[in-house]
Amino acid sequence: MTISFKPLLAATTLTLGVSGAAFAEDVTLRFLASHGGVSAHELAQELGYFDGTGITLENAGYAGGGPESLFALAAGSVDIGSAATSAVINAIASGNDFVAAYPTNGINDEVQSKFVVLEDSPIRTIADIVGQTIAVNTLGAHLDYTTREALHSEGLPQDAANLVVVPGPQLEQVLRSGQVDVAAFGYWQTTFEGAAQQGGGLRVVFDDTDVLGEIAGGFTVLRRDWVDAHPDAAQAFVEQSARALDFARENPEETRAVLTRILEARGENPEVAQFFAGYGVREGGLAVERDIQFWIDVLVREGVLREGQLSAADILLVTGDTPVTN
Repeated sequence: MTISFKPLLAATTLTLGVSGAAFAEDVTLRFLASHGGVSAHELAQELGYFDGTGITLENAGYAGGGPESLFALAAGSVDIGSAATSAVINAIASGNDFVAAYPTNGINDEVQSKFVVLEDSPIRTIADIVGQTIAVNTLGAHLDYTTREALHSEGLPQDAANLVVVPGPQLEQVLRSGQVDVAAFGYWQTTFEGAAQQGGGLRVVFDDTDVLGEIAGGFTVLRRDWVDAHPDAAQAFVEQSARALDFARENPEETRAVLTRILEARGENPEVAQFFAGYGVREGGLAVERDIQFWIDVLVREGVLREGQLSAADILLVTGDTPVTN
């Protein structure tokens, strides 16, 4: 698959999975990890895909959610951000000059965010979440907006459910103890959801594909000024991260073994890696314009954006919609 970078990379073309790594200057990219999850760029580093590119990744700690990651990116504390698409668009609309480099995850038949209740809960449909308390990892990101869209799809007020922030490792605990009515496990938290289901007594009410269809769930984000200053490194970063996404889809058991090593090295519970369901990203690891435009349209409808204020082309660094060559 041949794709092109936007003009900010001087229309440089790259071919994914064909020519190998693009050579780049020596750069260190700092990022915040996610508890229980491993990004495609972390996987790429572990697989040796950045060898010879000049790219080194540096873990600068953990992010409690996508908005925290974007705040750190805007402040210059990290060089790579990662957040739900809606949060990325909001950040750009607020004046941050970010570009969406590649989809971190997607939602499809294999990988979804799931809204889970206890087996004997009276909650059985989306309409039943009205007035209920839902645990999410953070506000203003994917699970928040998916809840709003779910309620909107039923003709209900988008703020009719009560959202509370609960870290991923505690989702099962707060659900089983009755502190919340619903625990929302994000598509990036399949490890936690799988571990919770192993204990039995839980039931899925709905997932985000029921509401959104198949779509990219979030993006790895770079600052545009960094891309302008390091075009070769940006090219290599996207190319090899997308290559890692393909590796994960084609080699699920090997990927789980790699994730086990990464989580163990971080001091996290490596056992949850067995429940990793994949990244859910389409072949080639690239976005299409609907991945962005869907959420732009939602934010326009909600009055957060003005009609025509942003387009997918303004945000996507690379697109797989219409491959071109020079």
